[in-house]
Amino acid sequence: TCAAAPGQILRIPIGHGEGNYFAAPDVLDRLEANRQVILRYTDPEGRLADAWNPNGSANAIASVCNESRNVVGMMPHPERACEPLLGGVDGRLIFESVVTAMAIR
Repeated sequence: TCAAAPGQILRIPIGHGEGNYFAAPDVLDRLEANRQVILRYTDPEGRLADAWNPNGSANAIASVCNESRNVVGMMPHPERACEPLLGGVDGRLIFESVVTAMAIR
């Protein structure tokens, strides 16, 4: 997510209702400590709120990465927010970040 500013709110569609992220408390603590949580479900102002966590994901986690930060898993669909015609372009930042990260490696 290097193309996004820290704390930037991204409006990216979701297309699920059953899948959610869960892990043992020690795993969640390690993910948080290592800054491996990439995206969270928040309200439009960026606040955590149960009403905006559509599937009850632990810690409102929408996306995580591995320790090397070269593999990301996510529930939102950035490909659905890449063109103004689709209603938004925030998803582009995810793909721009991938391109930037690949160029650096």
